[in-house]
Amino acid sequence: MTTAPIARIALVGDRSPHVKSHTRIPLLLDSLASRDGLVLDAYWIPTGGARAEAAAGTLARFDAVWVLPGSPYASEAGALAAVRVAREERIPFLGTCGGFQHALLEYARNVCGLAGAAHAENDPGAADPLIAPLACSLVGHEGLVRCEPGSLAEAALGAERSMERYHCSYGPAPAHLPELAAHGLRLSGHDEDGQVRIAELPGHPFFLATLFQPELHGDGSRPHPIVRALAAAAVARTSGRASAPASAPAPVPAAGLAGSGPTTR
Repeated sequence: MTTAPIARIALVGDRSPHVKSHTRIPLLLDSLASRDGLVLDAYWIPTGGARAEAAAGTLARFDAVWVLPGSPYASEAGALAAVRVAREERIPFLGTCGGFQHALLEYARNVCGLAGAAHAENDPGAADPLIAPLACSLVGHEGLVRCEPGSLAEAALGAERSMERYHCSYGPAPAHLPELAAHGLRLSGHDEDGQVRIAELPGHPFFLATLFQPELHGDGSRPHPIVRALAAAAVARTSGRASAPASAPAPVPAAGLAGSGPTTR
C-alpha cells in the first residue's frame, strides 16, 4: 500500500483564539487531508521565536512556511526572518494579510537595499513607510481581485478573477511599488481600483503573498485554491526530498502542533 507523503509546514504567527484566520487552520488542515489527500504536519512558531528558529536552521528544514495574519506581530524581526528563509532557501511560501505586508517589507530591505523601509503599524513615526494605512480600511471588506495572465496567482486560483475577503487596515504605499518590481517582485493581482493585492516571486518554486485572507474563504470546509496550491507545493517538495539521498533527520521544533499548540497571544 502506498502511503501519502506528509509535508511539514511552519505556521508563523502569534496564535490567538481571537483571530478568525487562526481558528480556521485545524479545519483547513483536516479538509486538505480528507478531500485532497494533501497531508500537512503543521507546527506553530510564534514570531518571537521565529528569528532564533531561522538562525538555527530549523525553519529551512520545513517543506513550507506560511506567515499568517495577526499583526502587529510580537516580533517584526521574527516575521521578516521567516520570510527571508523561505525566499532564500526556495521553500514554498505563503504570506497572508500581515504576511503579505512583511513579505514586501523583507524584499524591500534585503533585495532592494531599502534599509529604511518601514511598516507604519510598527513604526508610526516613519516619514515614508513602505506599508502605510489604507485610505479606506478593508476590515470586513470583500472585493474582486484580478490576476495577471500567466502568473502563479492565476494558476493557483484557477481563474483570472476571484472575490476575496479582507481584514486589514494597512497596505503597500504605491510610490514604493516600482522599486520592488524593478528588483524582480511581480505584483500579480490588483483590486478594481488597481491597488496591489497579490505579489509573487518568479523563479521561486512557490512564493505568493496576498493582502486578502484565503483562510476566510467559505466556511473552511473547502480550502481556498491558494491554500490548496501551497499544500501541493509542500507535498511536492517533501516527495522530492524523499527521493534524494538519505540524510540526518530534521529536529522537531518545540512549537506546538496546529491543533494542540499553546496560544501565544
